[in-house]
Amino acid sequence: MAEAATASLEAAVERTAETALERIAVARAAIESIIFGQTQVVEESLVTLLSGGHGLLVGVPGLAKTKLVETLGAVLGLNSRRVQFTPDLMPADILGSEVLEEASDRRRSFRFIQGPIFAQLLMADEINRASPRTQSALLQAMQEYHVTVAGERHELPQPFHVLATQNPLEQEGTYPLPEAQLDRFLMQIDVGYPDRAAEKRILIETTGATQAEARHVMSAEELMGIQRLVRRLPIGESVIEAILDVVRSARPGEGDPGITQHIAWGPGPRAAQALMLATRARALLDGRLSPSNADVAALAGPILKHRMALTFSARAEGETIADIIAKLTARLA
Repeated sequence: MAEAATASLEAAVERTAETALERIAVARAAIESIIFGQTQVVEESLVTLLSGGHGLLVGVPGLAKTKLVETLGAVLGLNSRRVQFTPDLMPADILGSEVLEEASDRRRSFRFIQGPIFAQLLMADEINRASPRTQSALLQAMQEYHVTVAGERHELPQPFHVLATQNPLEQEGTYPLPEAQLDRFLMQIDVGYPDRAAEKRILIETTGATQAEARHVMSAEELMGIQRLVRRLPIGESVIEAILDVVRSARPGEGDPGITQHIAWGPGPRAAQALMLATRARALLDGRLSPSNADVAALAGPILKHRMALTFSARAEGETIADIIAKLTARLA
């Protein structure tokens, strides 16, 4: 009897997975019909959302970071809002605030007015331009999925994702994100320049009288179902060991001394958790039902790069975090 129930459950999971693979493929095609020349960025953004996490998009202006977030919201059926972060932005401008209202019988009471954070997809544009006080307003929301205002707890809608953008060049008038907040982002997604062919397509298709619009192909409920499926996908012992090897070897005092001597501080267990979820999501995105070591190697960079720092001497010698991670993942091959 138990064996029959187990077989039935496995068959149901397999059917759910096959449906999810189809929906993910359609969603990816819809996004790439709007965003040209950023295949890896689209992949990493989708992996972030399918894993139930938050993403930090880093790139110079004009690379369609805002357009990407808008497209993701439209395609995945998420209620999305955008906040432009500036030095004078206050926490209440994001979270919301209580206002005093007077009823017809002259009785007064406070009513909470929700801020833009009460959305399924929040775009935090140029997040490093806001003060640390305002940046910290996102900490509780990103980790615990609720906010506290005037001592009252307010639940955020589900699913809840933050996609923040950051310009890596401008440092004047900015406030670098603290390590605690960086750790809340599942991935740092570097947005580079498109190649010549993609840029030519951008010129042709975005400067005419009409432009393509994102198609709604998935609902928030479907996305949440896929997120639950990601957590149920099987993962081999060898992949788990590969995740542990990469994350632990990126910490000072562990792994190869020739590499770790350049690392000032390394990733914590949250990085391993993120890598565990993201490898499963990437496998689904690639049409597979089980992750491999190749997924670990591909995602180690975006998941670890914002969770570690180099020593002063390593920076002076020209070492980069990308080089260190490449050395750590080379052994997976």
